[in-house]
Amino acid sequence: MTEEFNENMITEIQEGDKIKGTVQKIEDKHVIVFIEGAKFDGIIPISQLTSLHIDKAEEAVSVGDEIEAFVTKIEDKEEDGHYILSKRQLDESQSYESLKEKFENNETIEAEVKEVVKGGLVVDVGLRGFIPASLISTEYIEDFSDYQGRQLTLKIEELDQEKNRVILNHRAIEEEANKFKRAETLQNLEVGSIIEGKVARITSFGAFVNIGGVDGLVHISQITHDRLEKVEDALEIGQEVKVKILSVDTEAERISLSIKDALPGPFETIDEKFKVGDIVDGKVMRLANFGAFVEIAKGLQGLVHISQISHEHIGSPNEVLEPGQTIKVKILDINKEEQRIALSIKATEEQGQDFDSSYLDTSSNEDAPTLGDVFGDKFKNLKL
Repeated sequence: MTEEFNENMITEIQEGDKIKGTVQKIEDKHVIVFIEGAKFDGIIPISQLTSLHIDKAEEAVSVGDEIEAFVTKIEDKEEDGHYILSKRQLDESQSYESLKEKFENNETIEAEVKEVVKGGLVVDVGLRGFIPASLISTEYIEDFSDYQGRQLTLKIEELDQEKNRVILNHRAIEEEANKFKRAETLQNLEVGSIIEGKVARITSFGAFVNIGGVDGLVHISQITHDRLEKVEDALEIGQEVKVKILSVDTEAERISLSIKDALPGPFETIDEKFKVGDIVDGKVMRLANFGAFVEIAKGLQGLVHISQISHEHIGSPNEVLEPGQTIKVKILDINKEEQRIALSIKATEEQGQDFDSSYLDTSSNEDAPTLGDVFGDKFKNLKL
């Protein structure tokens, strides 16, 4: 009667059933589950514990854990029978229904980044969720390793149960947050103020600098006081810079910025380098009918008026000067308010004499001409 009673107490389990059990033992490649009232214990292969990649079963469960799983196969042997179980299938089925509902209602989900793989991030959403690199962030990110273990808010981009495909989007969350942040930033920006920013993008015509979640354009002419051929020669992506706000268009979300206006101008510090009367080296930058523009330091150009080029009369500066030529100049005047420098070339040179003074020296030359030789017959008619 006891054997008959025990047989009546055994729970009848079939393939496809959902069972509940307790983890009894953990092996490297499988887990043994005790199922109360069942004829056999259950075995969950490591591949059926979770949709994520694990090397050991203990990474997913611990002894004593109560778990639910589907019965995928029954190996009915008299002495060594067991049920093959899949916790993964049950988790994926339950998770898919939950994800489907959130997807249809355009809801967000929270998930932890489990792996950083080539091309993106793997997260655990009950199923193996994937965030492609292009959908991770609005910013350029070279190394995604900092995302390991982070909890992210995500939108479901694609859901396909048959292909076991879950594509998630974190960039969309950032874009939504940035939208409100941009509107707030644009309202608070003050033209003329100087703020911190970070170079976000570089183009042939300038650089876009992020200031509080919104990008402003620094035109190439506003990067430096010096002449600049390529933006890359002065800036790089990620570089922190100070910028001055030149203009703000809230409707078009356009901001014009200047880096050079946030820096001390060359005329602001000219007193530290030059003073009136200094003779310095300069480079002829360009010629005009009225004179020559000469650079004495980066960002500092002065005018040599045509009257200050040579002691000799010249009709045009190009008679004695050419662009690129290195010359010495004397600083005649510095006007910091108007940012003008007056220079002179001839003031650095001694004036040439109009006649040969050697004719006046008769002390050492017997053949030197006398006054009579010089003035000739002009003395003949003088009545003394």
